[in-house]
Amino acid sequence: MNFKYDIIVVGAGHAGCEAAAAAANMGSKTLLITMDMNKIAQMSCNPAVGGIAKGQIVREIDALGGQMGIVTDKTAIQFRMLNKSKGPAMWSPRAQSDRARFIMKWREIIENTDNLFIWQDTVTSLIVQDKTVTGVKTAMGVEFSAKAVVLTNGTFLNGLMHIGKTQLGGGRVSEPASFGITEQLRDFGFTTDRMKTGTPARVDGRSVDFSLMEEQKGDDDFHKFSYLDYEPRTLKQLSCWITYTNDDTHATLRDGLDDSPLYNGQIKSIGPRYCPSIETKIVTFEEKTSHQLFLEPEGESTQEYYLNGFSSSLPLHTQIEALQKIPAFRNIHIYRPGYAIEYDFFDPTQLKHTLETKLVKNLFFAGQINGTTGYEEAGGQGLIAGINAHINTHGGNEFVLKRDEAYIGVLIDDLVTKGVDEPYRMFTSRAEYRILLRQDDADVRLTEKGYNIGLAKQERIALLNEKKEEVQKIINFVANYSLKPEYINEGLSKLGTNPLKQGMKLKDVITRPQITIKSIAEYIPAFKVELDKIPNRREEIIEAAEIIIKYDGYIKREQTIADKITRLENIRIKDKFDYENISSLSTEARQKLSKINPETIAQASRIPGVSPNDISILLVLLGR
Repeated sequence: MNFKYDIIVVGAGHAGCEAAAAAANMGSKTLLITMDMNKIAQMSCNPAVGGIAKGQIVREIDALGGQMGIVTDKTAIQFRMLNKSKGPAMWSPRAQSDRARFIMKWREIIENTDNLFIWQDTVTSLIVQDKTVTGVKTAMGVEFSAKAVVLTNGTFLNGLMHIGKTQLGGGRVSEPASFGITEQLRDFGFTTDRMKTGTPARVDGRSVDFSLMEEQKGDDDFHKFSYLDYEPRTLKQLSCWITYTNDDTHATLRDGLDDSPLYNGQIKSIGPRYCPSIETKIVTFEEKTSHQLFLEPEGESTQEYYLNGFSSSLPLHTQIEALQKIPAFRNIHIYRPGYAIEYDFFDPTQLKHTLETKLVKNLFFAGQINGTTGYEEAGGQGLIAGINAHINTHGGNEFVLKRDEAYIGVLIDDLVTKGVDEPYRMFTSRAEYRILLRQDDADVRLTEKGYNIGLAKQERIALLNEKKEEVQKIINFVANYSLKPEYINEGLSKLGTNPLKQGMKLKDVITRPQITIKSIAEYIPAFKVELDKIPNRREEIIEAAEIIIKYDGYIKREQTIADKITRLENIRIKDKFDYENISSLSTEARQKLSKINPETIAQASRIPGVSPNDISILLVLLGR
């Protein structure tokens, strides 16, 4: 038994697992400490991965060499590509996973990764010497030493659950909270606060009348999360189900508001705006007569369902009575009620872009400890923290993703630059360069970066190079192939688009909204032959080529804008100014700039309260 490691990761949730796997795969001797080895990567809330913008993050994790996409594909019981009716910048993959198999698959990965070890225990304090973390102490009285520590504590730091007026200490139902770390870090000068999140009741499917609900089936096509080449979705595919609350449901909920921890003063912490409880919905949107609910399967063979849209901390009997007013739930039986949970988080502006803390060297934070919400946001942070913890202990340049390179870059820059005033959730609207950050090309953007730092393996590079080569062949073919009206007009009419009046390149015809590569190829034998030559991942490659062809102008325009902003990203200002003594800056700018100490002019421009005039002053002082 060894008690000395390169890196220790505290907490085996989605951030912790990605951090530990990344550090170990890069060569660091890594210890993952968890309270319960049977709850590794537990899906504490809904049994789903991905969604709007979140799916893009999972694709990025995979492209870099992380594990979340693979685990999701292997345990998926439903897959859907959301927003397909919109442009490809908005397409977002989402999957329902078998909750139990998700845990088992992650544990299989963790236990079979070289350099990675597990210890079941609770960390109660950090060992810090000369403002540098050197190890941890546990509840069992064990001390482990390390060159770097990554904290991924989730909702466990002083966690407190609420069900009506009942309060239970814990990080999740039936799991104890963690004490000591917050208090120690506060003594070191860290700023901490409390956040609140919640989860709905879990429903016994045998008590549901599915005939009164709308069925929502998954997609049956080639899409998946990982860029590795394998067949997705080997498990039985299941449907989700849709129903709605009604006036009677809302009346019952209103009658219980006096006992709601959210409205009787019991909960004082910050809750999520974009994933509100059902009691918040009926108060905030009082005029609405119904709210949509999704019943999501928890696994391939279990009767347990997750009731998405009905998060609540109302008393048990109020929750049950309100649900019974919905026709499909007249005879409802639940496994456990919904509850709210309050927990400690740390102001993420206390972090560098590497997710290392500014106050304690080699100490990293990732996940909900930084004020975020969501498995995907946690996983992305965990991956970056694990990568940089390894770099800190073995040497090399810090690994930071820019806002025009990845949603993960947007996420982390938002956190360390702007901080949070509510649980942070990623949306496509948070990214300035959505067309550049599509879900279809995360491998093109990031896999070489992952390979260069020793995380993505040669297999991924080979697949990427093959994809790029085959996509380019299609682009070259359509750019050079000329169409004549007499040979193609009949086909164009059948496809619902205007005939040609003169010759035209195939590329220009494909840009028409009615035309797809597959549909037009049926009328151009030479093109069909060319497409049939694609050796592997044919549909994925055709889709990637079609997006580039159709949106080429938009992509180039957005890249030009991003390149202009990059010039400001290259003007480094960290530690170059004593902001408090620059009287020409606004008072708010002096305070914010002093607190954040931005790395670059571009980062400074994104700090709330720093105006364009303040940026102009800094550029003048730099002699620009």
